[in-house]
Amino acid sequence: MIPPQEASARRREIEDKLKQEEETLSFIRDSLEKSDQLTKNMVSILSSFESRLMKLENSIIPVHKQTENLQRLQENVEKTLSCLDHVISYYHVASDTEKIIREGPTGRLEEYLGSMAKIQKAVEYFQDNSPDSPELNKVKLLFERGKESLESEFRSLMTRHSKVVSPVLILDLISGEDELEVQEEVPLEHLPEGVLQDVIRISRWLVEYGRNQDFMNVYYQIRSSQLDRSIKGLKEHFRKSSSSSGVPYSPAIPNKRKDTPTKKPIKRPGTIRKAQNLLKQYSQHGLDGKKGGSNLIPLEGHEHDFRVKHLSEALNDKHGPLAGRDDALDVETDAYIHCASAFVKLAQSEYQLLMDVIPEHHQKKTFDSLIQDALDGLMLEGENIVSAARKAIIRHDFSAVLTVFPILRHLKQTKPEFDQVLQGTAASTKNKLPGLITSMETVGAKALEDFADNIKNDPDKEYNMPKDGTVHELTSNAILFLQQLLDFQETAGAMLASQVLGDTYNIPLDPRETSSSATSYSSEFSKRLLSTYICKVLGNLQLNLLSKSKVYEDPALSAIFLHNNYNYILKALEKSELIQLVAVTQKTAERSYREHIEQQIQTYQRSWLKVTDYIAEKNLPVFQPGVKLRDKERQMIKERFKGFNDGLEELCKIQKAWAIPDMEQRDKIRQAQKNIVRETYGAFLHRYGSVPFTKNPEKYIKYRVEQVGDMIDRLFDTSA
Repeated sequence: MIPPQEASARRREIEDKLKQEEETLSFIRDSLEKSDQLTKNMVSILSSFESRLMKLENSIIPVHKQTENLQRLQENVEKTLSCLDHVISYYHVASDTEKIIREGPTGRLEEYLGSMAKIQKAVEYFQDNSPDSPELNKVKLLFERGKESLESEFRSLMTRHSKVVSPVLILDLISGEDELEVQEEVPLEHLPEGVLQDVIRISRWLVEYGRNQDFMNVYYQIRSSQLDRSIKGLKEHFRKSSSSSGVPYSPAIPNKRKDTPTKKPIKRPGTIRKAQNLLKQYSQHGLDGKKGGSNLIPLEGHEHDFRVKHLSEALNDKHGPLAGRDDALDVETDAYIHCASAFVKLAQSEYQLLMDVIPEHHQKKTFDSLIQDALDGLMLEGENIVSAARKAIIRHDFSAVLTVFPILRHLKQTKPEFDQVLQGTAASTKNKLPGLITSMETVGAKALEDFADNIKNDPDKEYNMPKDGTVHELTSNAILFLQQLLDFQETAGAMLASQVLGDTYNIPLDPRETSSSATSYSSEFSKRLLSTYICKVLGNLQLNLLSKSKVYEDPALSAIFLHNNYNYILKALEKSELIQLVAVTQKTAERSYREHIEQQIQTYQRSWLKVTDYIAEKNLPVFQPGVKLRDKERQMIKERFKGFNDGLEELCKIQKAWAIPDMEQRDKIRQAQKNIVRETYGAFLHRYGSVPFTKNPEKYIKYRVEQVGDMIDRLFDTSA
């Protein structure tokens, strides 16, 4: 059982808790009542705010809509006013720009193009919106006038500022290709930079807005004229420079032209000027046999004079194989060669300029038109050279081939550059140079063939034969002509090959020696053709010399004549590249000439038989030593001495006037003859010199053996 005290305490404790719980419950009830009251108050406030907000909204929304409409109306009005201002501005374009258009674009191209842009927009507006309005006609008329002014300005700028390229600058440009050292590129300023930019702007405007291509015709006409005049100026420069100083020149470095003008001689094409230099060598030193030049033996005395005379005639005779060639033709040849190079360089420069000014799809056609006059002039002059060569060949003036050779070689060398420059032009333009090359090859081959025939058929003019049996001018001309071919071996071979002369020379055509082109042959085949041609000329020359030698009544002089000519030919072949060319098709040519030379020496030696036969042992009387000679025997000995003396004197007198220019050959022939005569005469004198065949031995024994040798040593020497 729980004690009463504890139960009482327990109850009091429970009652206290209960009381606290009741108080807490009472507080919660009071709080809920307050919360309810507050909620009711808040609901009442919100309801009042909602009511007021609805009233405000009903009042503001109509005002807002009205304001929005007013703003839209204001924007529309502003846009309308702006459009009106824009439209009205088109009506003022004509009056605003008329003065600028009337005064033209000179000096204010930027402003002028701006005005033209305004006029262009006005035209487009009226065309779209008011095609029947008078304002359209007004701005159209103004636009056309402005376009014409731009075209006129384009022409004016091109005309005033396009300048002919000076010959000195062109020569510098050309000579730069031949320099081993790299030099700064020679600039070609066809138009000042500012002018060029104006020209480019005008051309682009005319293409884009003007819808006009007439300015392209203006461009090519003006630039074509300048190109043509530049090339003609170069040609005239050659003529004037050659007439005044003999050799045209150009400064090596343009920017030093005023301070240190370096004279640079133009390279000669190696034609007859080389022959003229040979002639100069003849007159000053004779021919020294060094490599180059004519490479022949020294000449002495009358032979030197004779050869100089012959070479002079070879260069100046109107009917000789090298007739008509002079400095004037050399200048023309050099001028043409340099004009051809100048055309390539200037045309390249013109195309670079054209690319900036002319639209891309019109560039090739405009360039084709631009170069026509200069190219036609170049081709016409080339055809004139060909025509002159044809006429000269008819007259047997074979100097024409010396004109054609360097030109043809140069044209073929520069053909790749020509082809590159003319790329994209019309076929007729591209074919002009190949046509000229073909014509030159044809006339060159004709000249070569006719020259060979002329060598064969040169008439035997008695008055034209050297009295002393020296080298005939036909021989010197032929050798001189062939030596000129050494400078143009490839060109000459191509000339012959172009005419398919293999059949003429009985040379079979090997398919490996020809390319896809019917006129393109291997260099080896061309070399064989040239070798065969040279052998043909030499063969014709030999036949003609044989025929000419018959003009001489004395067989010994005829032999000396043939000996001199054969020896001259052999020396020329040996001391130049001709022998290598000949050897390509005729391996034994050198040996053959030596045999001919030896044969003529033997023929000459037979002329002394009529002298030595008098004292030859086989023709001498036989007698016993110590036995008195009979009258018949004494008379025979006298006749032998007299015949020998008379024959010796006669031959020495005659043959002293003959000539053997080659000192080595001259000494060889003298020595051989001296040995024969001295040996025979010495034996004869030894046998009969002490025989009493006469009371006046000095009358018959006129010469000692040494004197006979001295007399023979003076043969072939007019100064003796």
